[in-house]
This record gives sequence, structure tokens and C-alpha cells, in this order.
Amino acid sequence: MTGLARAAGLPVLIINDTNAPPFTAPDQSGFLDAVVGEAFRRAGVKLKLVKLPAERALLNANAGIEDGDMARIAGLETQYPNLIRVPEKVLDWSFAAFSRDASLSGNWESIRQQQVGHIRGWKIYEQQLAGAPHVLSVDDAGQLFRLLDRNRVKVALYARWMGEALMRQQGIEGIHALEPPLATREMFIYLHKRHAAIVPRLAAALRAIKAEGLYDRLYREKVLSLTGVVAK
Repeated sequence: MTGLARAAGLPVLIINDTNAPPFTAPDQSGFLDAVVGEAFRRAGVKLKLVKLPAERALLNANAGIEDGDMARIAGLETQYPNLIRVPEKVLDWSFAAFSRDASLSGNWESIRQQQVGHIRGWKIYEQQLAGAPHVLSVDDAGQLFRLLDRNRVKVALYARWMGEALMRQQGIEGIHALEPPLATREMFIYLHKRHAAIVPRLAAALRAIKAEGLYDRLYREKVLSLTGVVAK
């Protein structure tokens, strides 16, 4: 099914999702499942997430095969001109380097000198690693952390909380997120331009969810509690 469909009396937007627990989950229990799903409902549409590799997800959304893409950095509309960014962020994202070597520093210059792996289509990493001598790109996080666990790469670049969750799930030990994070960026929903009328409604819904305190409560319950961080 592609494009705008109908289900349960509401129009359905099919949005590409390259996230993982604790942000999105197969049973829709993730933080973004809850927050973005509620924002879509308030905007008068139903959210359906589909999983695609990161690069293909952007290409498909730009081509209108699906209706948009979730949780991407700002500025992609210049490279994918058919996409419109919903101007209210869904998340602050920590982009992190993972390694067994705790002596490494979490900065771009140090990372660029290592045998480093990242997921194809993660634009911030592609931009920062352009011209670096030893880079491997893969299609998904499972492949990425297997390479790191088997010492095929020295550093793996991913999102901080999703990396921590994946390592717990797979029983990977001895690998840590380097400090400080490589970058912290605001993340946004992008919609295909045919859905331009929905963009301001989604932005308003996200602002309301934050103002009501629902956003912070869900973040404590679905992210901080699962990652071992105690909310202040």
C-alpha cells in the first residue's frame, strides 16, 4: 500500500521509520510511536510506520512512494526537494561513537582516523566522514554492531539510546559509547509536499503535547526508565 489510504475512518499516512527501541518498536510501545502517533491523531490522520533502509527511505519519501520520513536532521529538504519539514522537533538526538577502546575520544577528528562503520543513509555521518580513509557502510544496526563485536571495525556510529538498547538485546558486552557525544541534533518529521496542508497541524499538535506535559512524561517512561537514567 502506498500513498494516502483509508483505515478506521481516518486517512492514513505511511511514514518511513529507521528507528528502533526505545523510540519505535514492533508492538508500537516506543516513545516516538506514542508521541508522533498522538500528534498525527490530533492532526486528523492515522500514522502507519514502515521499515526501510535509511537511504532508500529518504529516496522513496522524496519520490512520493511513501508519505514521509520520521526523525531526521534539519536541512534535508535541500537535498530532497519534494519533502517538507514539520518545523516542531520530535526529539533531541545524541549521535554517538561506540567502541571497545575506552581511550578513544568522542570527537570527529579522532573518529575519522579509525576503522569506522555507520549505517548507509545517515546523512550526518556521511557528511562528517567524507574523505576519511577507512569507512564501512552497512544497511542496518544489527550488521553494524556485529562488525564492531567481531572487531571488523574499531568504531561504530549510531544513536546513543538505540545503541545501548540494541547491545542489551543482543547481549553484547565490553562496548561503550564514547564521551562526549559526537553531536546533538534536533530531529524532525518530513512529509511529501502533497501533504503540505497537514504540516502546520502536526506542528501545532506536537507543541500542544509538549505544553501539556505529555511529552516529558512519555520520555521518562519510555526512554529514561529503559536506559537506566534517573529523571531529575
